[in-house]
Amino acid sequence: MNGLRVVPARRHGQERLYVCRTDGRSVAWYDRDTARVNLLSEDRREEVLAVLGPFLTGPVTIGPPPVPTPAELARLALHPDDDLAPNRPGEALVIDLDRDPGPAHRLRPDPRRRALAAEQTVGAALDGLEGGGWHTLHSVPLPGGDRIHHLLIGPAGLFCVHALYAHRQRVQVTGPMVTVGRREAHPLLRRVRADADRASHALTAEVRAVLAVVGPARLDTPAPAREVRVLRDTDLAGLARLGAVLKPADVEALHAMARDRRTWLRL
Repeated sequence: MNGLRVVPARRHGQERLYVCRTDGRSVAWYDRDTARVNLLSEDRREEVLAVLGPFLTGPVTIGPPPVPTPAELARLALHPDDDLAPNRPGEALVIDLDRDPGPAHRLRPDPRRRALAAEQTVGAALDGLEGGGWHTLHSVPLPGGDRIHHLLIGPAGLFCVHALYAHRQRVQVTGPMVTVGRREAHPLLRRVRADADRASHALTAEVRAVLAVVGPARLDTPAPAREVRVLRDTDLAGLARLGAVLKPADVEALHAMARDRRTWLRL
């Protein structure tokens, strides 16, 4: 055994396989799209190729990577357990359902599965913005057991996005209160604003709140919600068309900070 392990991840919409030491630090990575193995240490060339062997198909280019940016250096220093970038949409719900799937037969659908469907739909829409200078982090854990469904970072700023399942139901937003179908209204917008405020505190940058309503039959917002943008999931791409307020270097630096789990433990 050479003490190396392979950790899959996505970056800028591209699939990568990182080769890590036992302490979590990267020694190489394999870009599937470019068929290139980037070595950080020539001394471990044979070990890296051996552990990557089962994943390589066809000829590959091997050599040192391009000079990394400061953001890439920060990412390479992250232990995989502290890196939130590989989180899938609804990661926390996926884990919860795996641990406790609930009864096989139940009178009503498991609300966790509906919530997961909403987060996966919203996550897919946000991931579609990557490649245009945008990054999305999913299921960001907060102290106390709370979490941010999605954090979008790009030229137009930072957005804390909360997904709400409302398939074929009427949704009414009045002040902080949100009513879905015939259910009782509850002050969901307060939570969405609170999550954005916590993210602003952690990242020392303005984070705007967004409520993404998934699949509603009708969405009524008689008056603009205070400090929260309310959108259908199909309209999320419009966030990328807002005016640019961040430089590319600022976007990368904020993404590097946000993907580090330890950033959120300080709240």
